[in-house]
Amino acid sequence: MNAPAGKAIVIIDDEKSYVDLLSQLVKEHFVNPVITFTRPLDALQALPQINVGIVVTDYYMPQLTGLELIVRARALKPGVPFIIITGHGVHLTEEDFSHLPELRAVLHKPLGWRQLTESIATHWPTVARAVTAETKADILRP
Repeated sequence: MNAPAGKAIVIIDDEKSYVDLLSQLVKEHFVNPVITFTRPLDALQALPQINVGIVVTDYYMPQLTGLELIVRARALKPGVPFIIITGHGVHLTEEDFSHLPELRAVLHKPLGWRQLTESIATHWPTVARAVTAETKADILRP
């Protein structure tokens, strides 16, 4: 997979420890830069200057929900895919986000690295994966 190394994975979550954990997990499996934010309005302000490949965002945050963030961000970065992560038992139906084709997946906390990395790779297929010993073992496993 040959994604331009400059395309970033952007992670937005108001819980600093969680955004740090997600960032570390993603960095272990992709060679693309990972840029994190704990405030959605800061992320929106910075997006025009970032070469964004995909955005992973929390649903419930102060300032904006994940859906509100997507609505505002898509004007700044048309065509960029988004993944929402939620830990609040939110059940979003296709009707809830049918007007947001940029929203490609809704993942529920707690989630493991494999679910997150597979979702990123599925919804941004040109992402450049890092081949670690663990992923190499998965590839070679019969």
